[in-house]
Amino acid sequence: MASKKAVIISAPSGSGKTTIVKFLLDQIPELQFSISATSRDPRKNESNGKDYYFLSKEDFRERIRNDEFIEWEEVYEGIYYGTLKSEIERIWSLNQYVIFDVDVRGGVNLKNYFTGTGLSIFLMVRNMDELEKRLRGRMTESEKSIRFRLAKARNEMQYKKKFDHIVINDDIEQTRKEISDLVSIFLKS
Repeated sequence: MASKKAVIISAPSGSGKTTIVKFLLDQIPELQFSISATSRDPRKNESNGKDYYFLSKEDFRERIRNDEFIEWEEVYEGIYYGTLKSEIERIWSLNQYVIFDVDVRGGVNLKNYFTGTGLSIFLMVRNMDELEKRLRGRMTESEKSIRFRLAKARNEMQYKKKFDHIVINDDIEQTRKEISDLVSIFLKS
């Protein structure tokens, strides 16, 4: 039976955290992805209950009032993200370890929540030029959104020392190996 451990992967938008989390899920079968809740609309190819729990703003706010979240943030104006307590209990009831793919402030909040039972990793790119290149390469964001995400990333970099490990994602194969080793050691401890 898996203990109630949690792996927290956080990064500024565009740093590769989703790619790394998907890799870890493929490599370590005892990990189960924690599906976050959000009040934003689904993107193309996203589905409710698989990528996110898509909630209306009203429903999200009601769940905040009812203390149903471990953590939540208004990440962008009017757009909420959070971790439902029921999601963590669902994963633990399957005797699995929880893995999170969350924004930086959410990662700090989860690290504090899972003190002693969580591993937190801050993933980053070498510099802001590389981050901008990656965000533009997605071709999913408006110019305004890219500028906002870059400004937000500059702010988020201030939090990196609050995490257990900082990993620079310059080479995806090296990054996968480094993070996989960190997670495997943690889960065996």
